Amino acid sequence: MRILAKDAVNHIGEEITLEGWIHNLRELPEFSFIVLRDRTGTVQGILENPDFEVPQIGNEYVIRMKGNCVKSEIAKAGFEIKVTGIEVLSKVVDELPTQINKKNPVEHLDRLLDYRYFSLRHPKLAAVFKVQSCISRGFREYLSSQEFTEIHTPKIVASGTEGGANLFKVDYFGRPAYLAQSPQFYKQMMVGVFERVFEVAPVFRAEPHNTSRHVNEYTSLDFEMGYIKDENDIMDMEEAVLQYVVGLVNETCQAELELLGAKVSIPSKIPRMRMTEVHEILEKKYKIKYPQGFDIDPEGERAICEYVQKETGSEFVFIDGYPIEARPMYTMPDLEHPGDTRGFDLIYRGMEITTGGQRIHGFDMLVDNIRKFKCNPDDFTFYTDVFKYGMPPHGGLAIGLERITCQMLGLKNIREGTLFPRDLDRLTP
Repeated sequence: MRILAKDAVNHIGEEITLEGWIHNLRELPEFSFIVLRDRTGTVQGILENPDFEVPQIGNEYVIRMKGNCVKSEIAKAGFEIKVTGIEVLSKVVDELPTQINKKNPVEHLDRLLDYRYFSLRHPKLAAVFKVQSCISRGFREYLSSQEFTEIHTPKIVASGTEGGANLFKVDYFGRPAYLAQSPQFYKQMMVGVFERVFEVAPVFRAEPHNTSRHVNEYTSLDFEMGYIKDENDIMDMEEAVLQYVVGLVNETCQAELELLGAKVSIPSKIPRMRMTEVHEILEKKYKIKYPQGFDIDPEGERAICEYVQKETGSEFVFIDGYPIEARPMYTMPDLEHPGDTRGFDLIYRGMEITTGGQRIHGFDMLVDNIRKFKCNPDDFTFYTDVFKYGMPPHGGLAIGLERITCQMLGLKNIREGTLFPRDLDRLTP
């Protein structure tokens, strides 16, 4: 039976079989060291005057290795495998495109992305996606515990959720269709069925950006919930989700966090600020001024996070009360603050990771707002018709999985937290 690298320590004094890749091979005159890597880590084997024929092997060969697991005062793990047999399961037939066995990746990011299927064998690069998997798992687990229903919405749609901007057009049997920017319309519809829904799925944005913050396909963590009082209920739920996620990451990904040199924490209460207050602080403290009705840019996001961390110790801040011009047509206007909406963002370590808010739930108001955004309500009847039949006050949000991964782990480029990035220049692998 195959023993995994992480479990080998439990078999000291036994003969065991391991399978994996040769992570490193050091051949010395009297003996050789062989480090085997599998999905759980690495284990060191030693070849001492073997009485068996060692086949031709090298780094990244896939092998089955048999040997006696013994204590060792020299090996860092406190044990090693006295190898008694090696079987090659798969050979390397070309020069390795990157070095996997160095402490840190040595290639430029573009080359690591060109050979993503191979470069991710580097333990440090793979650790990013083990943490990312934990983030999406925590999102699912917590919302499921709060009686949310997981849904799966179409990714080929008839119209955009934001008035037709930044859409990838496709030919749908002779008719125009688009790749979905968001599950927004469909998750709102399903509030009318299940009250609380969530989805983890790709979204597509035809934005001609080429920055460290943007890719054209990313994974969105969405939820929508009914019978809310206002957007504060949505922020409360996100706080609870993120507290669960951060706890799960710290509990199950300690080895990955240590490998990446990352520390993750979250306050019991995330500070909340109105956009008008943010503008005042940025102008007064940082000499950054925006026209009335404008969203803040990346410079402003970094500055306000710096301010909040100094004042409160929090690396997170909710910004509420976004102006109507900066929010989609389905966002609930704030009647107490004319010109503002009940929409918010969550900024984490200087980058927006969440957009959310309360939605319009009345049919007449929604149709009127669509017209105010210079769109034709007739193009959205598949969406607006559901509001004819009684929709509860509701709202929701979307978290960018790649962005929260990058911010949590201190990565400099969103492509580092994207398994196979799609941007202006990259369509393969």
